[in-house]
Amino acid sequence: MALYLIGDVQGCDAALQRLLDTLDFSPSRDTLYLLGDLVNRGPDSAGVLRRLMGYGDSAHCLLGNHDLNLLAVAHGARKPHRKDTLGCVLDAADRHAMLHWLRHQKMAILLHRGDRPLLMVHAGVLPQWTAEQAMNLAREVESVLQGARAAEFYQSMYGNAPQCWSDALSGMDRLRVIVNALTRLRFCTADGAMEFETKEGAGGAPAGYMPWFEVPGRKTSGASVAFGHWSTLGWLDRPDVLSLDTGCVWGGALSALQFNLQDDSQHLVQIKCPAAQQPGK
Repeated sequence: MALYLIGDVQGCDAALQRLLDTLDFSPSRDTLYLLGDLVNRGPDSAGVLRRLMGYGDSAHCLLGNHDLNLLAVAHGARKPHRKDTLGCVLDAADRHAMLHWLRHQKMAILLHRGDRPLLMVHAGVLPQWTAEQAMNLAREVESVLQGARAAEFYQSMYGNAPQCWSDALSGMDRLRVIVNALTRLRFCTADGAMEFETKEGAGGAPAGYMPWFEVPGRKTSGASVAFGHWSTLGWLDRPDVLSLDTGCVWGGALSALQFNLQDDSQHLVQIKCPAAQQPGK
């Protein structure tokens, strides 16, 4: 039995098929963990969703910012962006089944792995959060997405404020900070004020900001945090950080990390991908 972490697919179903063929993946034997942005900007988001739905419990998927965008557009809370490629889902006869499945996916996943827990998120974790707190906060968002308040949530999900986390936050402000951290975060200040405009690599931090995983005293430093979202960062392999968005949709690579829960061993597999969009996210 093999376990794989896979970076941002973004609607590139043919690339995902090639990667899984390279891995000799079998849903009866192996398990996939996809780190979010399953859909959008690539040519076949519907194919990706149908494939992963068909794998059942062999595919565990996180929600990324593009996945939440699809849900918001589908519910009339947001207009499609000019670069969106979501029509194959929105116009499909099985649209309802795909959207139902998507909104029941996770915002974070935590596994025990050797001496370090393995926390999976799409984008980042605020420095004040432990891995366990990140999981609890993720469940708050999942509960709303799967419940009767989902339409209200989509209407209020977008915005950059509040910039910082506080345990006293409530309502939509609280949910928005959680979503922004887990699905949009790249840079923040030492006290966790988030910045969302900059999309360069780690060396492109605005004055006063740093990559979220470089904040001194970050409470998840004792875990391995695996994430996607940051194609300009690319593959990063540290004991505390595993970055797996290698820009498949932009002509980079689609990456899978085979890992062992018992001894921390791991092996990276990548396939080159043709560009489906011009760079930019």
